Amino acid sequence: MTWIIFWIVVYLILILVLSMRHVKTTHMESYLVNNRKTKIFPLVATTLATFVGGGTSMGLMAMGYESGLAAVGIGVAYVIGFFILSRFAAKMNEVGRKETIYSFPQYLNNRYTKSDDPKFARLFSSVVSGTNIFIFFFLLSAQFVGMAALLKFAFTIDYIPAAIISSIVVIGYTAIAGMSGVIITDMIQFIIIIFMIIAIFIPGILEDTEGLIRLNELPENMLNGTFYGWVFLIALPLFLSPSVLIRMDLWQRILAAKDGKTAKRVSIISGLGMLPFYIIFPLVGMTLRVVLGDSLNANDVTYLFLERHSGIGLEFLSAFHITNTFLVAHMNEFILGFVVVGLMSALMSSGDSFLNLVSISAVRDFAGWRKKASLGDKKQIYKQIRIATVVFGLIALGMALVLPKIVDLMVVGIATIVIFVPVTFLALIRDDVYKYHRIAVYSIISGFIVNLFFFVWGTLFPLQFQAKSSFVPAFIVASVVLVVGMKYWKTGVKD
Repeated sequence: MTWIIFWIVVYLILILVLSMRHVKTTHMESYLVNNRKTKIFPLVATTLATFVGGGTSMGLMAMGYESGLAAVGIGVAYVIGFFILSRFAAKMNEVGRKETIYSFPQYLNNRYTKSDDPKFARLFSSVVSGTNIFIFFFLLSAQFVGMAALLKFAFTIDYIPAAIISSIVVIGYTAIAGMSGVIITDMIQFIIIIFMIIAIFIPGILEDTEGLIRLNELPENMLNGTFYGWVFLIALPLFLSPSVLIRMDLWQRILAAKDGKTAKRVSIISGLGMLPFYIIFPLVGMTLRVVLGDSLNANDVTYLFLERHSGIGLEFLSAFHITNTFLVAHMNEFILGFVVVGLMSALMSSGDSFLNLVSISAVRDFAGWRKKASLGDKKQIYKQIRIATVVFGLIALGMALVLPKIVDLMVVGIATIVIFVPVTFLALIRDDVYKYHRIAVYSIISGFIVNLFFFVWGTLFPLQFQAKSSFVPAFIVASVVLVVGMKYWKTGVKD
């Protein structure tokens, strides 16, 4: 525990220094999109840190323990999705720069609303931003659950105080630093994730599974990816892949790129770069299933694996012929403390990104900023965003306390967002989408309702429907409503 405290102090000092650097930010472009001058490496690092760090990594480990290689299907779907994104990334960046767009909901608002119809503009903005915020609450809550699970083991405290402590750290930093701070901490945390992958996860997996041979002891449906059923597995590349186009966190990074070419390259590199993580993390969970059985709490898989393999530090010492008695005696705790705090920092990496996004969206779109509104009162805007950060962080904490299953939170968050794919794809390929503005609202609302219905149904009656597949009927309904509606309006029927 002493070394964990040591590393936490080191990390908090680093965060404090970074926070003070950004606390006096006076430029809206810096706070929201890092001045639109971000280069390839920091953008790739922050993208991968968000997609494979924190709650996602712990969620994939838990999902691997629970279902096996079904989790890898999510990674494959994302790789396909990033290549789809690369087709539109340059256009997204250029439009964002030209029209001073700061978020994905604002982009849809610009396409589907006009200033001469303020009543509908408020309705559309509320639907888009409200639904996005609802979705990202699940993803943010997953980060709090992951951080709480680590703190619970590290300090032998109950889950509730651990979750509260976790949320306070994330809320405090996000409220101060904004997007510029998020990108910097993401770069640091991504490097830590790489270290843990190379130094602990890969060696631990190979050691415990005897070179992956023992994985054959797992049930067949965990090895072929069908644990959640064939519908879930097939639907991932068909329906989840396009969702990359409408991830709010990706839009913010695309908008922060220095130009369209950078945005496109970041999309391709990030897509290829994330697949190894989506293979290794599920293997961690599958490994513990082999060596420790099926009676563990899936949330605890990550810490138990790290604790089991923290002795990797002794191997490093032997390699360098270091014989210092103190270091040899305490290296297990030293390395364990480092990787636990490192993983907590990765959780914060994702948490601050998600919280930053929902706060900006709420203030910029949902709470009344219009696409042509003045940004003159910067102090008031910063104040509103920071208030929203605190409020939304507390709401996400409440969700983490009520729904403490990281796998469910992660899957619901990343899958529900597919309901925006039809209207977003239409806006990206056509310039005349305003004439379909009302049917766009119907598409989003119908997809949201269908997703919510099937998720609740699957949660209450898991033998009748797999809740994690709720995004499939939601995507289909949202698409059908939009396509049929477009055909209907083409017949000459108008508002």
